[in-house]
Formats: sequence, C-alpha cells, structure tokens
Amino acid sequence: MSVTMDKIVNLSKRRGFVFPSSEIYGGFASTWDYGPLGIELKRNIRDAWWRYMVTTRENVVGIESAVLMHPRVWEASGHIAGFSDPLVDCRACKRRFRADQIPPKKEERQCPKGLECDLTDARQFNLMFKTFVGPVEEDAAVAFLRPETAQGMFVNFLNVQQSSRLKPPFGIAQIGKSFRNEITPGNFIFRTREFEQMEMEFFVKPGTDEEWFDYWREQRMNWYISWLGIKPEHLRFHHYEKPELAHYAKACSDIEYQYPFGWSELEGIANRTDFDLRQHAEYSSKDLTFFDEETRERYLPYVIEPAVGVDRILLILLLDAYDEDVQDNEPRIVLRLHPRLAPIKVGIFPLLRKDGHPEKAQEIRDLLKQRFAVFYDQAGSIGRRYRRQDEVGTPFGVTVDHQTLQDNTVTLRDRDSLQQIRLPIDRLIPELVNRIEA
Repeated sequence: MSVTMDKIVNLSKRRGFVFPSSEIYGGFASTWDYGPLGIELKRNIRDAWWRYMVTTRENVVGIESAVLMHPRVWEASGHIAGFSDPLVDCRACKRRFRADQIPPKKEERQCPKGLECDLTDARQFNLMFKTFVGPVEEDAAVAFLRPETAQGMFVNFLNVQQSSRLKPPFGIAQIGKSFRNEITPGNFIFRTREFEQMEMEFFVKPGTDEEWFDYWREQRMNWYISWLGIKPEHLRFHHYEKPELAHYAKACSDIEYQYPFGWSELEGIANRTDFDLRQHAEYSSKDLTFFDEETRERYLPYVIEPAVGVDRILLILLLDAYDEDVQDNEPRIVLRLHPRLAPIKVGIFPLLRKDGHPEKAQEIRDLLKQRFAVFYDQAGSIGRRYRRQDEVGTPFGVTVDHQTLQDNTVTLRDRDSLQQIRLPIDRLIPELVNRIEA
C-alpha cells in the first residue's frame, strides 16, 4: 500500500482535519484552515511536546512572546540583512521560482503556451512579512511579523533567568505562530507562509555545548519514536557539513522524514553558539552575560535549539498512521494514531436506536466526556460506524447492547487488533486510561 499526498489531502478535507483556506472564494495560495479533528490533533501534538520538553523537566520553563517585536530585534538577529532567498521570475507567465530550485527538466519550465520560461536574473527576496504599526504607513512605523519564535526567547533571556532563578544549563520553550513569505510553498501543509512553531532554546556553559548538542539530538529522535509512535525506518539524521551551516551555527542536524516526495526536513537541532545573545547585547547596549556565583565566572551562554513545526508533525502523523485493509469483506481506511494523539479517544455506539439503547449510551457518553474526547454515533450499521471512527484514528469503541441493560457491561473494541472484550461500565475509565497512556 502506497501512501500518497493526494490520499492524505482528500482524507483531511473529507473528515475535517484540514480545509483549503477561503475555499468559497477560490482559496488562497498555500494557506490552510484546521477543522474540528485537525485542531484536536494539533492540541494533542502541542501537549505531547510540552509535556516532554517542559513539564517533565526541572530546568526548562515556558514563555509566550509577542508576534510583533521592536524592529531592532530583527536587525540584531540578521533577519533584515540576510533572511532572504534568491528569486527569479518568468517574464512571460509571471511564475516565480527560487533560483536554487529551478525545475531541472525542460518540460517543467514551460509557460502555459508551451514555450520555455524566460527567466530573469536572480535577485534576493527577503522572506519577512512587513507591516506598519499605527495609522500612518511610513518608514518610522515599519514592523515585521516574526519569522521565528526564537528571538522572543533570546531577548527575554535575563527576564526568565532572574525571575525563575535558573542557571545554565536551562531552557526556555515556546509554541506560537511564525510567518515567512516563502517563494515556493507547497506539498500541502509541509511548507506554508503561516505556520506554528515549537522551539526550545537551551542555554549552556561554553565548552559543554557539544555534549548538550548530542544529548538533544538523541532526545528529539526518541520523542518521535517512543512518544509519537513514528516508524523508525521513516526517520533519519542529516548532519550539516561546514559549508551548509547557517552563519550563526557551530553544528546543525536535521531529523528527516521519508515523505511521499522523498526525504526532507522534519526538525532542526542547532548549536547556535552565543551569536544571538551577543548580537542583542551589542544592539541593545545591555549586559546579557550570566554570572555564576558559585564559580565567580561571567559568560554568555551557548544555545542548543531544537525547532519544529506543529503543522509538519501533523502531516507526518497522518502519513505514518495511514493504512488500508479489508474487514468483513469491505475496504477500510484506518489511521493507526497513538491513542495519546488521536483526536477522538472513544466512539460510543448504541446497537439499536430503540429499547433504551440510546439513553444508556448517552449516559456513558456523559460519563466518559469528563475525561476523554468522545463521539456518539447511532446512524448506520455497527460495522459502518466502526469504520467511520477507524478512518479518523479513534482507538476505542464502546458498544451498548441488550446485555448492557441487564448487567451494566459493554463491549470495548480495539481499533488495531479488532479485539473486543466485555467489561463493567465502572471499569471503563481506568481501562481506557491504561490503554491510552501505555
């Protein structure tokens, strides 16, 4: 079974994970809206990341910084001068390409009339979205939508360190929207102009940075495999050689995923050295050094940064979990999402639409929804209802039947094994907790 991007796009729209933005107006290029199941899955991704990166650690705390920041922030970080891609235009069809990603095949460089594109010389195109603060659109009011959440953590380094009474090694984590005016976005939600980042800046003493870089590489790969259930054979590291490194980086590794279009970046782990703190100290004329009272040393910490997009994780979860099989002589699409991540944890089904079945099933729904995301469904055959929930990744189904009314037991069905067991209603919650957290 081959998982294609078309299958994922179709499933996402049909079942309410992701919709094209502004679709009734013909859509808006490379922008997407998340439907009822999509926002639940995104919330579960955020919660899983925050739990692993912040809640379970004593030396990592979180912040939420502003999207709009002082323009000098982006001067200091180098984004105004250097955050750009080489751009070329076709004089005939007006299509745009990144100069380093011009289609290699001649037929892919053809205008609608069949002629080969007449390309301009390359020019640098800054990827930041520019806006204006206040009522007058003038240079003094220019601001930018942030292209990354990282700088909000750097400029708050001392605020967080002093208020939380932390000393290196410690981390600051953040989840939030970022914006990049990509020249060639595409591949569904893989690359978009508006996206949600999960980043952590881990501040360490210079000289220990290589050790911590290796530590966070291992930690981040472990999270995908152990916590999210991604197949190990679909993941690999790409370590950057010196010519490939960003100007601020001492070392960088990508965790890559094998998408339908090939291996490409999922998450980046970078050793940013003290570049950002040093730049902000210079541009702001503020002393951002850390003073260690025990050793009487003063230094600018080095920073290890794991950074990933929520949208990209959602995409690989759909790709990795997608499966097709046959059950009861009918084809079935099933998303084998880890129960912790599934948008709906439990489907609740009365076997009949009479004889007290719906009323009892609704009692169970009201009981379970205090702890879990549940979905009640009484329309269609029980097999069809099971398959509808399998398609959106719901790991468990609870069926109410005649016996339920007699002895207060229900049937609990497992999405993947298809095993069905009988158990009392008062054991449902502990049983589900055990299975979801396993």
